[in-house]
This record gives sequence, C-alpha cells and structure tokens, in this order.
Amino acid sequence: MFGQLLQPTHLLLIVVIALFIFGPSKLPQLGASIGKSIRELRKGLDGVAEPGAQATQQTETKK
Repeated sequence: MFGQLLQPTHLLLIVVIALFIFGPSKLPQLGASIGKSIRELRKGLDGVAEPGAQATQQTETKK
C-alpha cells in the first residue's frame, strides 16, 4: 500500500505544492527546522530507550 504512495511523481507533486504554499525562500528554512526537530526527537528517544544505563551511571558517580 505505501509502496505505491511514494512514487517519484507523487513526491514531485508534493514538492510543487510546497513551493506554491511556502515559496522558494522559505523552503530551506522549513527543511532546516524539520531536520532539527527530527534530531531532537531522536536524542530524546535515545535517552528514554535506556533508563537503566543512566541510573547505573548516576550511582557510579555518587560512590
């Protein structure tokens, strides 16, 4: 189902619509902010995925 959704013509249509909505001057800023958001989300998920490792490090530093 999703394989048919992400065809090159569909992606091109999405880019053209984004150009009309945001304009060519705003697209680099929009892409940069989306990239920063994804990086922050991954950092947050990495911290949540290993709660035991953080607790072990904290107790070792207290000793």
